[in-house]
Amino acid sequence: MVDMSSLAEMISSVTSTFVVAQQDRSDEQLAQALVYNASRLAWRMREVGITTERKTSVSDVVTEADRAAESFVSDALKALRPEDGVRGEEGSSRESDSGRYWVIDPIDGTFNFSRGSDYWCSALALVSGTPDEPEQVHFGAVHRPDMGYTWFGGPEIPTTRDGKSLPPLSDADISTIPLATYLHPTYVGNAEVAGAWQAVAQLPSTIRMWGAGSVDLASVADGTMGAWMQHSVPSWDWLPGRALVEGNGGATAQVEAGGVIWSIAGNAQAVEQIRAALES
Repeated sequence: MVDMSSLAEMISSVTSTFVVAQQDRSDEQLAQALVYNASRLAWRMREVGITTERKTSVSDVVTEADRAAESFVSDALKALRPEDGVRGEEGSSRESDSGRYWVIDPIDGTFNFSRGSDYWCSALALVSGTPDEPEQVHFGAVHRPDMGYTWFGGPEIPTTRDGKSLPPLSDADISTIPLATYLHPTYVGNAEVAGAWQAVAQLPSTIRMWGAGSVDLASVADGTMGAWMQHSVPSWDWLPGRALVEGNGGATAQVEAGGVIWSIAGNAQAVEQIRAALES
């Protein structure tokens, strides 16, 4: 198991070394290095052994690796981008003097991560304005360490995977593509929410629920998944993947239905079909 007495010292050492190496990097280069190193740190910690704590439910969990990876990213940004703000899933928060915020998800798919699955990632986005209602999403970066993939892109930056360009997303009927989604068991019995979800769930060729929204959205961006939908999505689970999808010619939207807000991503035709099903 992780020796908690030495964890802070280890993070400080890793962060100091990283900061020296990244002094002259652009925002784009820095973002990709941050998610790569954060996820590798978490991966190494899991190999040693981690403990898991519940947050709101048995499937909403946090580990020492989540906190360590977020501390690394937040501390590195404090040193390298001191004027920018930070918002992290595990509580990192710094107000912005520049009007920009780095939105951090140190481990997206923590339940999967804690169970030994490879379906998880580290993700971040850079935005102008508040993270909950950004004026501009500059880019997103996602690294999935078990596969070795790094996705990067944004509305004005063509999305790549491992630095290679991707075939642009083109219109496709929702009935011909798979839908990545998630509905927590506590909402299955909620008639309004479940009804809205079912209105969409009957449309695609098939449904996949894998439990890591940023991996899902990155897979939509590179064409290995068709479309994505989930309700009540926090900014750190939405903005990195939203940027990637938009960076490859895809569409995104947020729609209120069943008393909650649904975030949607995919090719433009499929997104409009999902929107119409929810609004109906």
